Amino acid sequence: MRALTWHGKRDVRVETVPDPKIQEPTDIIVRVTSTGICGSDLHLYEIFGPYLEPGDILGHEPMGIVEETGPEVTEVSVGDRVVVPFNVSCGTCWMCERGLQSQCETTQVTDRGMGASLFGFTKLYGQVPGGQAELLRVPFGNTLPIKVPKGPPDQRFVYLSDVLPTAWQAVHYAAIPPGGSVTVLGLGPIGDMAARIALHQGASKVIGVDLVPERLARARERGVHTLDLNEHGKGLAEEIRRLTDGRGTDSVIEAVGMEAHGAPLTRAAQNMAAVLPDALGERLMARAGVDSMTAFNTAVDAVRRGGTISLIGVYGGAVDPVPMLTLFDKQIQLRMGQANVKHWVDDILPLLNDEDVLGVDHFATHTLPLEDGPQAYKTFQAKEDGMVKTVLTP
Repeated sequence: MRALTWHGKRDVRVETVPDPKIQEPTDIIVRVTSTGICGSDLHLYEIFGPYLEPGDILGHEPMGIVEETGPEVTEVSVGDRVVVPFNVSCGTCWMCERGLQSQCETTQVTDRGMGASLFGFTKLYGQVPGGQAELLRVPFGNTLPIKVPKGPPDQRFVYLSDVLPTAWQAVHYAAIPPGGSVTVLGLGPIGDMAARIALHQGASKVIGVDLVPERLARARERGVHTLDLNEHGKGLAEEIRRLTDGRGTDSVIEAVGMEAHGAPLTRAAQNMAAVLPDALGERLMARAGVDSMTAFNTAVDAVRRGGTISLIGVYGGAVDPVPMLTLFDKQIQLRMGQANVKHWVDDILPLLNDEDVLGVDHFATHTLPLEDGPQAYKTFQAKEDGMVKTVLTP
């Protein structure tokens, strides 16, 4: 089969690799029909080289058609249309039964001290072959795949793999009071969708912050009050307070994470870790890794006293400096973590109809063949060509 594989910093390639096989009696094989490129894929493209090996198959946002099933699979059949969550979760352990699929005890990467395995990610999360490929082996065929109806286009459902549940959890964790206000920092795919969900759920004011004109325009068209970081810079939090009677918004969703805008020393450290030999690079990331805290510190500044920060941007540093004094003094509540995809599916599926209240049918800015994947990564990383969300079609 053809698959998009990692070979080094900013070096991904589409290659012919062996087809996946049924390994366990509850496995299924899915022929992938659509698969997204996620902002966290760019972390692999740019930063997390020490935790990858050449030839690793990337991607964790796939859907497709069941092509083969193991002998103990009873809940899906060959020909069924399914979305595959990015958490590799069993659905039956103590954590999964409590809606914490990102902490699945069956697939936790215990030798690394990490949570549930993820498709298409690093050694930290199990190094499971990903979904930017023609075929994907999916374990736990009775409990993991999300069966969806035939008929509507893939883009009606493909975001159930990551974007929709991640954004939904971000809004839920933000605890926006009825008719309240929220700032969304970062209007990439997750931030953009979180802003849409917050508006749908009744937030009276949603402020979206980014520095890419196309992202700001997309959010503005959906009713978001947008602020250009290039314009407001260090005065951003003050402008947010001006818009909210001097207090700041009730909640802030931080959807940026480890991006190092405005943090040259952090960028230099990340670049060093990415080019060191794997053992040294891993050691540097694990023991001395530091992220840009610009977005997080902005969230702390912009949220009102007694408010809530929902942290959905990915961080990877081990020694990030957290402003504990300010968090304590402002009485800020803080929630974070990988999305528990299956936990939110029943809430989201009823919205994926012809009314399309969240705008999923036209959410992608680019739909490209799998063979164009390497160029798509390059364009997405550079924030060029108006690219916000790309879906590849193997």
